[in-house]
Amino acid sequence: MSGAQFDTLLVDGDVLLPEGRIERVDIGISGGKIAAILAPGHGMTARVLADMSGLTVLPGVIDVHLHLGHDKDISRPRVPADAAQETAAAAAGGVTTMIPYLLATTPYETLFDEVRAVTEEGSRIDFGYHFIISTEEQLAGIGRYVSEYGAPSFKIFMNNRGGEGARLGLPDIDDAFLYRLAEECTRHGGMVCPHPENIEVAQYLRKAVMATPDAWPSGLAAWNASRPAFVEADAIQRAGTLCRAADAPLYVVHTSSREALDAARTARERGTNITIETCPHYLTHDIGWSGGDIGKINPPLRTEADREALWDCIRDGVVDTVATDHVHRHVSAKQGGIWNASPGCPGMETLLPVMLSEGYHKRGIPLSRLMSMLSQKPAEAMGLSHCKGSIRPGLDADFAIVDLNASATVTSETVLSGAGYSLYEGWDLRGKVVHTYVRGECVFERGALVDKAIGTGRYQRRHLA
Repeated sequence: MSGAQFDTLLVDGDVLLPEGRIERVDIGISGGKIAAILAPGHGMTARVLADMSGLTVLPGVIDVHLHLGHDKDISRPRVPADAAQETAAAAAGGVTTMIPYLLATTPYETLFDEVRAVTEEGSRIDFGYHFIISTEEQLAGIGRYVSEYGAPSFKIFMNNRGGEGARLGLPDIDDAFLYRLAEECTRHGGMVCPHPENIEVAQYLRKAVMATPDAWPSGLAAWNASRPAFVEADAIQRAGTLCRAADAPLYVVHTSSREALDAARTARERGTNITIETCPHYLTHDIGWSGGDIGKINPPLRTEADREALWDCIRDGVVDTVATDHVHRHVSAKQGGIWNASPGCPGMETLLPVMLSEGYHKRGIPLSRLMSMLSQKPAEAMGLSHCKGSIRPGLDADFAIVDLNASATVTSETVLSGAGYSLYEGWDLRGKVVHTYVRGECVFERGALVDKAIGTGRYQRRHLA
């Protein structure tokens, strides 16, 4: 259209605005950015008019916890198809930005440019990376990773002791290494993201649980008993103390239990700058789930009481973010019994539908609260709020556009992730993603992937506030 004011106009949608209210407004998009929020009857034009009537326009979901790799390896993508397949699942679930964990024992300057290029060639959505820090050379590179790569968030496995890290090819570390990482983060503007478990106690308990197999009603109950909530809580308490002493921000990943929540809240009350994350599977599944070893995850699925404690803390604002801890390993990796099954599960495809179905519809949690945890707070915590996280002029035109009342049944046949399964097999989830936009371009349209979106995702440099 000659003389059009916008590239695209999203018209007649019910839009969740930053103030938390939903209004029937139009959204003007130009150059991949939100150019204007317009009241009906504005009379402005665009080259493309997209009818959103009957739909709710939400900010794009930002999944800040996942693992993107190749085949059974979750350390890094090796070919563009790795990113193309998993971001297909993301786009179908309304996820417009992801931040996977990058795992290596070599300095990241030796491989990051290649990883970024491979990811950009395949990704349908925007992305960042967290770096997993486990060696002296990597620790020495913190300043460079923050300033040159725009990657200010650093994972550390507190459970990598006594050979536990060998499964991922990582060396043992100790609390002094964690404290030194916190010091480097304070010095250079980074943030510590520890996997919190007291592995010495867990290794002791595992032997005891394995010696009494008849004492446990299921494999999931045994797995939980071998890595119980207090080993998670103890590590959070230690991480909170050390990060507070170093004056470093702390992002606690995959909080799974009431005890872990209590430890994180206590750290916050004592002055630790802490962000608390949980995952959908801890909100919906527990040790009584009939799916068996497929539900093996670290930390384990907990009890029904832990599930409800997490929901309570979502309502009360204690939990800041919800992310997936998405793992794309095929379901065949779950074979061999609970002690041999691979931990982890896929989740990007179902993240938003689960939160809408279980949170908004079933528990009456406002959309503004849910999307704060799925978009705004992840953007703020991870240094993306300058471009993402809200529907506001000047930010990227990233949207998850849903039919709040439509339902869809999850089946393994429709799973897009290479995992080939879902913990939500057979669930009817109410709240269906219809369209997904990334920087003004539709990557998932009318419930179908847009093929030309492959390779359009771009690396996002991040800087913490």
